[in-house]
Amino acid sequence: MRTFVSALATVLGILLAAVAVPAIWVDRNIVQEDGFVHLAAPLGKDPEFQRKLAAAAVGTIDTGSVPGFLSGLVEPMLEKAAESLTGLPGYPAAWEETLRRSHRLSFADPAAALQDGASASSLTLDVAPLVALGSEEISRATRLPLNPPEQTLINVGQPAQREWTERLATYAPMGYVLAIGSAVAFLLALVAARRRWTVLVAAGLGGLLVAGLWGFGVQLGSSRAQATDTGNAIANMFRDEFLAAAGADFQSWIATTAVAGGVLAAAGIVTLFAARKRSGASR
Repeated sequence: MRTFVSALATVLGILLAAVAVPAIWVDRNIVQEDGFVHLAAPLGKDPEFQRKLAAAAVGTIDTGSVPGFLSGLVEPMLEKAAESLTGLPGYPAAWEETLRRSHRLSFADPAAALQDGASASSLTLDVAPLVALGSEEISRATRLPLNPPEQTLINVGQPAQREWTERLATYAPMGYVLAIGSAVAFLLALVAARRRWTVLVAAGLGGLLVAGLWGFGVQLGSSRAQATDTGNAIANMFRDEFLAAAGADFQSWIATTAVAGGVLAAAGIVTLFAARKRSGASR
């Protein structure tokens, strides 16, 4: 009976850990605003992405308040602003604020999002801070008043994917509870086991197997996500770069799990030989 309980608890612990770790990673790096900003911030340093995003942001600046006879002066300034936007001192702060606004829109309550007129897509980039930065630069150079909009939205993904953000926000925090359950299950397995080395070896091999499955899942999920065309070149580039950054970050969690699994398996084997050595010495 003890062996059965130990085996069942070990399997349960592995299964709970297999779900808990990715859920915790998603909560910390996708659902939580600071984690999302930290993960996506390096995208603002990609030259090609910077160039296209700056051009798109500056292209939305409303020049309707500029007199017609000055339009010939404003157009070259718009092009110049698009080229120099990423080099302005205020660009890093504007990019970070863009990410924070975008996260709040994408993970906002659906009712509140509709009330505020926000998009219902899975991820919405609000580049208004970048537009404001470009408008300020153009106004400074031309002495012409430009009023940047409160929101400038670029949709990433499809509207149906909005449901995924809602599910992530709801279920990802449960990963911490699952992690506690996994730890309790492994402790129960050790207490109930007649031979504790078997629990260590099984947990270690399970960790190695789970790490391999996670790696395969990351590759499969990324390839499927990249196969979906958003219909927007900037959105496609953001999606590809973000998936690459997310995959690279989660790979460190996979590597840690694999190392922990190897250590547990090795500890189990050492415990086995130590037990046999003591048994042989006692005879």
